[in-house]
Amino acid sequence: GWNVMSVSSQRFTLFADDGKEYPVVSSAVSPHLLRGQSNPSLPSIDEILFDAGFASEEEATDFGVRPGNFIVPVVETVLSANQKRVFSKSWDNRFGLVTILEVLESLKDVDLPVDLIIGANVQEEVGLRGVSGAVEKFKPDVFFALDSSAADDINGNPDAQGQLDNGTLIRVYDPTVVSPVRLVDFLIKTAKDNNINTQYFVSKGGTDAGNAQYQNFGVPSMALGVVSRYIHTHQTVWSIDDFNSAKSLVIAVLKSLNSDIIKGLYN
Repeated sequence: GWNVMSVSSQRFTLFADDGKEYPVVSSAVSPHLLRGQSNPSLPSIDEILFDAGFASEEEATDFGVRPGNFIVPVVETVLSANQKRVFSKSWDNRFGLVTILEVLESLKDVDLPVDLIIGANVQEEVGLRGVSGAVEKFKPDVFFALDSSAADDINGNPDAQGQLDNGTLIRVYDPTVVSPVRLVDFLIKTAKDNNINTQYFVSKGGTDAGNAQYQNFGVPSMALGVVSRYIHTHQTVWSIDDFNSAKSLVIAVLKSLNSDIIKGLYN
């Protein structure tokens, strides 16, 4: 899911076997070497090298580097000048992790009308793999994925879907899920009852909800979340107001959901 235009000529950190961290630079072709080419093309992802500066394979091995080591972008998280937005990496899907942690903190002394199971699944970006085991293990009656989606609001079109500061998302469709109508209705009513700002959203990408719905003979599933600019790059821009709206909706949903509503999703 990487945009090749954002991968070249960036700083990364490589994590070696012994836990040591080494600086890495992603390769890029200098403009001097492109002179004379009538139509230079972008590289593909598998053509980009990650250069840690070692002089040989033997030297890299001596430093504990091996195939399969992880590298991550080097990015500083900062607040915008107006203190309304944040610049950071991996908001898709650090958003989900931060949200569930804050929701759990908010609900730690609250008796809920349902049994709540919250977790984080691995490898969503490479085939929605982790959620299958989680749903099979815990067998939920209803499933919500918390995720960040791509904002489309930098061209000045107020009708484009996914606008920063317009609230949390009511995702009605994506390529992996047609959101259950009764579940959508429940979310809309909950948001209105609690004065939570929302915006409708149709996504071109899927979430763990897409795989969750296939498990255990069918689980009503839907994604909740926010939009962010430039996701799947090194620098994501997201709205603090949107995050607060999303967190408020998750809390309101968990307080409102009960056995009668769940039964209604299956009838």
